[in-house]
Amino acid sequence: MPEIFKSVGYGGRNNKADVLVVQRLLNIFTTGMGLPALVADGGFGDITGRAIKRFQAQIMGLGAPDGRIDPGGRTIRALNAVAAPGPASDPAQLSGAAWWQAHQARYTNSDKIADLIPDFAAKVQAFVDSLRAGGAQVKVSSTRRNPVRAYLMHYSWRLGAGQVTAASIPPKPGCEIVWDHRNEGISRRCAAEMRDLFNIAYQPSLTSRHIEGKAIDMTITWAGDLTLRDGQGRMVPIAPPRTGDVNAALHRVGASYGVIKLVSDKPHWSTDGH
Repeated sequence: MPEIFKSVGYGGRNNKADVLVVQRLLNIFTTGMGLPALVADGGFGDITGRAIKRFQAQIMGLGAPDGRIDPGGRTIRALNAVAAPGPASDPAQLSGAAWWQAHQARYTNSDKIADLIPDFAAKVQAFVDSLRAGGAQVKVSSTRRNPVRAYLMHYSWRLGAGQVTAASIPPKPGCEIVWDHRNEGISRRCAAEMRDLFNIAYQPSLTSRHIEGKAIDMTITWAGDLTLRDGQGRMVPIAPPRTGDVNAALHRVGASYGVIKLVSDKPHWSTDGH
């Protein structure tokens, strides 16, 4: 358990070794407190002082934080009590808005039809070709979903909602993230930050047709009359409404190609309607 021998903070002795201990302990909490990680160099300044006061206010609940840590005092005990369950984590890997900004772009989804499984990709392409030949506008927003992104979305939702504890979230190969800030309230708040940045409206699934390459999200619209060639080569007139999310005749044409509409999800089509 790391200890200090002289006071650190405003009005403290601020010996380098003691300041370094405090900075490393504070770095377990900086992301959750909305602060960047401290440079652990043993030098005391306002950045470290403000982090001490933020810890005293947010984590300890002190009404009048003084920004000072004394040997054996309340603040060093609080830092060690919360940090005690395990070794300090790399602050750069702690979940939260900063992690999302730094890493989420590595786990992007695809909007390319070719990234679907081959059999379904061929069916989708034939259906889309028919739509465009008939004069419809097709905008593809999502095809294959990155499994790591699905993991991040699923657990940022569930932890943010308090459905799971941070310590219970399993690791994901290929994704360096630490959900457990050693304070459940901070862990939950940081997960909620990620959930909001993902702009999630409903709890994401860990298993879906998108992850399997068996689903596509696309918006289909048209103006005027629309006549399509179906999967059997017949020409089919499509009456209004002029949108793919609710038009049953258009759904039947899609089904003739093996592209099945999930009516409850406006842009979603898949191998089996799920």
